[in-house]
Amino acid sequence: MIAAADVLTQLFLSGAALIGLFVLATVLSWRDPWDPINRRFLFGIHVMMILFAGRVLIPVTGINAFRILVLLGAALIPLAVLLLTEGLLRRHAPPLVKRIIGAVTVVFVATAFWYADSIDPARLFSLLGFQIVGFILSGWLIVNRDKASLSVSENVMVVRLGLSLILFIPLAVADFLLAYIDLPIQFSAVGVLILCWLAIGLGRAHQGHRATLFNLGVMVIAAVLVGSMIGVFSQLGRDGILLSIALIMTTVFVVAILTDARALRAEEQSLSLLRHLATDQSNDPMTFLRDLQGHPLVHGAVQISEQNLPDLQDSVLAQIFDATPVLRRADPPQLGPVADDHIYYLFERYAATHVMLANKQPLVLIALSMPSLGVSPSAELELQIVQRMAALMSQQKGRDDE
Repeated sequence: MIAAADVLTQLFLSGAALIGLFVLATVLSWRDPWDPINRRFLFGIHVMMILFAGRVLIPVTGINAFRILVLLGAALIPLAVLLLTEGLLRRHAPPLVKRIIGAVTVVFVATAFWYADSIDPARLFSLLGFQIVGFILSGWLIVNRDKASLSVSENVMVVRLGLSLILFIPLAVADFLLAYIDLPIQFSAVGVLILCWLAIGLGRAHQGHRATLFNLGVMVIAAVLVGSMIGVFSQLGRDGILLSIALIMTTVFVVAILTDARALRAEEQSLSLLRHLATDQSNDPMTFLRDLQGHPLVHGAVQISEQNLPDLQDSVLAQIFDATPVLRRADPPQLGPVADDHIYYLFERYAATHVMLANKQPLVLIALSMPSLGVSPSAELELQIVQRMAALMSQQKGRDDE
């Protein structure tokens, strides 16, 4: 194992924590940055980003003054956790608790600007005690909450916060006692990544709380087993095994965070399509489809009118789209050789994977290119919903014209 392994691993963990926090902040901003709970959550995220930014900048620049950021973040964490807990529980902490947390936070924020270690380890041990007391008080509020006053989803959020505290407390203690318990690096970044993953998972309620906890256990156990095997096989010793576990676990959770955030974004785009379908006030199918052009599902769609199809027979086209309003290149209808030629022409002429009927009279088709690898079953269903909505609008418009 190289001499700089612990420094590089620490830098990797801190950078990964910044990535996880940034992704979580982005997800919250997508949803509603002005929601009271989201604002409290964002405050806590920014506090932790300050801490890990300091941890990255110190080894990269060699400037010890960036330790101010680390001390500032550590001083503000108990206050951030208390504020978030209050928001989730929809109740205030006892006034005495708030005054104590606020006053001690001011003291440690002031001492953070004395970044030299001349007042350490007394300051570090005091700060550790403050963080532990702050976490315990927040945990006490969670345990003694009125479950009946909260919804099921709110109770799940609170439980996940409590789980994050349970995981974070020992890691935070290990950070402060690094030199005394002979650990190679500070492991709290792993706890932060787990918190980020659990928080992003709240937006995907269909996964279920138990499934999320099961997945958490699987990822942690897998990382520990693989890291241990690599360390043992390579004869890296205790420190090498711990570094291997930390690197693998960090990578696993960063990938999980990015994957879940992307999936959540895709689900929100699907919901935006359904929301447009539910709230659209137009009765014109072409206006309806034009308003949808910004959605990824129909982005780049080509509108085909009767004038663009002079060589095709109207009766054959009517037969095709009466049978299948949404044509799929992978599964075209079997309607005879003439219809097969028409379908082949449409797909080849417009390099499309899907062609759907938008309007019968006058005939208007929409051609889309959606490669099979990028199309989910939900996207296929959404496309059928869009076609059905446009067809109903066309029928209604025809009746009104009569």
